Amino acid sequence: MSAKSICTRSDQANVSRQTYVALGSNKGERTEYLNEAITHVQDLGVKELVASSFMETAPVDMQDDSGPFLNAAIAFKCEWSPGELLKSLQRIEIEMGRPREHQYHVARVVDLDLIAVGDLVLSEVDLVLPHPRAHERDFVLAPLAEIAPDLILPGQTLTVSRLLSAL
Repeated sequence: MSAKSICTRSDQANVSRQTYVALGSNKGERTEYLNEAITHVQDLGVKELVASSFMETAPVDMQDDSGPFLNAAIAFKCEWSPGELLKSLQRIEIEMGRPREHQYHVARVVDLDLIAVGDLVLSEVDLVLPHPRAHERDFVLAPLAEIAPDLILPGQTLTVSRLLSAL
């Protein structure tokens, strides 16, 4: 099943929301993998997609001898529920070679993290919005600040640019 078939409109998601996703890769052809992931997200039919430049960062809390990450952020408008979008992002990861069941903090072909969906605040078993550690991670904030410097993540009082400066 393709990611495209998973990400469909739901009755509860008839509002287009500005959505932010962080991307990372530290295994193999990192640039190629990030470009491929962005293409897959575009293929979902999202609107007005904007991507940051790719930024190399040191691995944080990795359990293996991982090399440096290449990170980016994308912003787009989406009408799907956050749960449906998360499933689509996970499907993209799987299609690109990241097993659904995997160890945490090990090298990966691609990592797609849903950072924020509009001003929604959710705390569910499989989905927390905004991403609970986004405001603490320079590898998320730096690319995000490039494309949305004045964004204030729900629950925060500072813009992503100010959060990044404060790290």
